[in-house]
Amino acid sequence: MTMGGQTCRNNFPLKHALVFLFLALCVFCFILYTVDMTDEETFKLTELKKKILNTVTIIHSSVTPIHPTKPPKPTSVCSFQALSPEDSLELDMLKDSIAWPETPSVPSNFVLNDTSDPAHSTFTILPRNREKTWHIGDQLEVLIKMNDFHGRPKKSGGDVVFARLHNPTVHAGVMGKVLDHRNGSYTAVFSLLWEGSAQVEVTLVHPSEAVTVLEKLNLEQPDRIYFKSIFRSGSVSEMMTCNVCLKAPKEKLCNYTDPYTGEPWFCYKPKKLNCDSRITHAKGGFKQNLKPMEEKLFQSGVNMKVSIPASGPSNITISPKLKGESSQIVNTRPAGYYYQGVWQALDGTRVLQFNTYTAVSQCLKGKVVHLYGDSTIRQWFEYLTETIPVSGIKKFDLKSPKQTGPFLALDYANNILVTFQCHAPPIRFGTIPASQVRYIANELDTVVGGTNTVVVIGVWSHFSTFPVEVYIRRLLNIRRAVVRLLTRAPGTLVIIRTANPKALTLYETLTNSDWYSLLRDNVLKAIFKEVNVQLVDAWEMTVAHHLPHNLHPQPPIIKNMMNVILSHTCPTAGSFIQATVGH
Repeated sequence: MTMGGQTCRNNFPLKHALVFLFLALCVFCFILYTVDMTDEETFKLTELKKKILNTVTIIHSSVTPIHPTKPPKPTSVCSFQALSPEDSLELDMLKDSIAWPETPSVPSNFVLNDTSDPAHSTFTILPRNREKTWHIGDQLEVLIKMNDFHGRPKKSGGDVVFARLHNPTVHAGVMGKVLDHRNGSYTAVFSLLWEGSAQVEVTLVHPSEAVTVLEKLNLEQPDRIYFKSIFRSGSVSEMMTCNVCLKAPKEKLCNYTDPYTGEPWFCYKPKKLNCDSRITHAKGGFKQNLKPMEEKLFQSGVNMKVSIPASGPSNITISPKLKGESSQIVNTRPAGYYYQGVWQALDGTRVLQFNTYTAVSQCLKGKVVHLYGDSTIRQWFEYLTETIPVSGIKKFDLKSPKQTGPFLALDYANNILVTFQCHAPPIRFGTIPASQVRYIANELDTVVGGTNTVVVIGVWSHFSTFPVEVYIRRLLNIRRAVVRLLTRAPGTLVIIRTANPKALTLYETLTNSDWYSLLRDNVLKAIFKEVNVQLVDAWEMTVAHHLPHNLHPQPPIIKNMMNVILSHTCPTAGSFIQATVGH
């Protein structure tokens, strides 16, 4: 009796503990699969999950296991599937080419006052000669010294710094090339391209310590933006989480990896339905998981996109070019500059001004224009169909969602066809039918091409939260498809749009920081460097302009971008346009 009573007393709390454990797990699973929440609600829900998990941990720790536990098996399905030896080698080279200078560690108890402070930092214009004179064709060098909030010099590099030289009176501007000396000092180098006044502007986008946090986020929380898909069959409907990489055994996942490109995509398996019943793709939400002190590294007006003051004069006067002096423009290699608000390309492109629909329609007459990418490419579709005065390219109603497309526009009189197709996941748009999820590489393989075909591609913004390998894989697939297109139809014009900086809030920074965009911009340019494509350098066209940065650049910048595209399309345009060549 004594032994039996003892056994009963020992097992009673164990059973109760297991029941509590089971109930807690049920509640957790219910919360985990709750859908249709805003990002703010999701953040609050995350805190509740943490409390439940702590409760589960306490209960579990009070239960003595009957059998020894075994180490858990790996449960992560990785997005980085095997690459070819050639792709693996190129991936390593690309990662090396964009390697950022080492940045300081950010312990949980770091002190903000020890980090880079734009208000205490300075820039100084370095004299070219004793006379301190500059001429068109010269280079201007500016020394930037970073200090912390105490005014003490920083000892390491890694800050994200933008530099611009501009003249508001003649609406001129050019981006400077910033060199990191990795000791707390930087040099900004500018090509001098117009006569008259020029003012230097230096901006701290992110302190080096913020870069440390941004890099850690992509390594540790690549799923902080997550996606949802609806599965439906008859009256049964389920919504499941999807992403490039999900932590679950393979048997619990639906694998939607593209069979042609190998682009990975997964969703958790529905409980009642099969994987073939997936009907939509959409952005699910955002999970913010920053420590309170880390958030202080991303403060607008304090240490995020804040101007650095000059320690002396911030402007110079540029005289006409000296006779017999060779230009040094090649040393800094800007893509171009603005003068009188008009973009002047320096890659040999003669940028023409297509100011009326007559000029645009004459250029595009008899042509097919395919636009592929994100919302910054959709802007160009909207420009052609809505912005040009008296546009004759009319959007055909395909009953497509305004944000996602696909779109089609026609000008019957001039035989012009324009299409827009958004790129495939991880596109963060609203709900897209699963049947409309199209990879650009696959779409390019359906294009006939030829001298009357223009293909425009822009892919960058939606890849920021993932390790750069995900973006490189996508671009390598697109590049292969571009090469195939140009091989079968050499006359096809292919234009690539680069990334651009944007306005930054805390949310925008954690999901799409200019630092993320800058690295991807450099990767894109490297990947397409040896391919017969034309670039619209949206990065320089945005940094050099006086308008504030925006994910979707404002109309004057868009107009200049479209003039570059049309100039590539019609380099020998006739008298129906107003030609503007470098002054």
